[in-house]
Amino acid sequence: MATPSQRCTAYRSATEAYRTEQIDAASVCLPSALHADAVVEALEAGADVIVEKPIDVTLAAADRIVAAEKLSGRTVSVISQRRFQPVASFIHSSIAEGHLGRVTSGVVESAFFRPQAYYESGDWRGTAAIDGGGALMNQGIHALDLLLWMLGNPVSVSAKTGRLAHEGIEVEDVAAATIEFESGALGLLLASTAAYPGLPVRLAVHGDSGTAVMENDALSFFSSRSAAAPDAADLVESDVPDGWSEVDTAHHRQYLDVIDAIRSGRRPAITTADGRRALEVVLAVYESARTGLPVELGERG
Repeated sequence: MATPSQRCTAYRSATEAYRTEQIDAASVCLPSALHADAVVEALEAGADVIVEKPIDVTLAAADRIVAAEKLSGRTVSVISQRRFQPVASFIHSSIAEGHLGRVTSGVVESAFFRPQAYYESGDWRGTAAIDGGGALMNQGIHALDLLLWMLGNPVSVSAKTGRLAHEGIEVEDVAAATIEFESGALGLLLASTAAYPGLPVRLAVHGDSGTAVMENDALSFFSSRSAAAPDAADLVESDVPDGWSEVDTAHHRQYLDVIDAIRSGRRPAITTADGRRALEVVLAVYESARTGLPVELGERG
């Protein structure tokens, strides 16, 4: 006979489970277009929430989450774990402290590979309605978030997308975009699931006083003419547990950040506003690719 700890209880809804079990926090890992419903339900039941990227697949859904978050007074964070990699933090700090001078450009590449079987592994994968997009919405959004974190507020997007190496999907497996930022800096973005055998994310940030490059989860190049610039040799590498990847460890750090934010009453390092902004740029890429025209941000609701 099963002990109480071994018994499984079936609930008619997540809300019933939250309240019966007195759950403090929920992690939403559903298909992308189901995020808003699940997040709002958790918030209304009194739980704090961590939601996997993207925040959802439409700005209207993202705004539902933001409104529910404000109404509930609870904490919501959108997974963007790459910000928690030490090398990413090092580059961001170098920019903030002026060691790269005026940032003039940034390049980010998410040249991944997914076999046909990946898209056939779930009915929702590769669909416009549920997946919301392809290589950019589902994979490249992490790299895009890094570019936005480094370069600031995006103001316009020009893009092209293609479906070149996969069959039976409604979304792109290659996306390329030019992003103009409020500062005047220009960003270049590549997201792919059609780049065999797949490469690690690469980020380069250039300024008139320095350049920093992240490659293979490490700082592959750093140069600054600032006398106060940190020594790249002093960058402390991640303490990655056996069997974990650098990205796994960063993911864990984001969870710890959210827990601390809940306990201390501060905002998490990555907010719903950050998640909404990344989604807005993804959708602008798709709109520009569809129309062949640049898309101005901040005018799309």
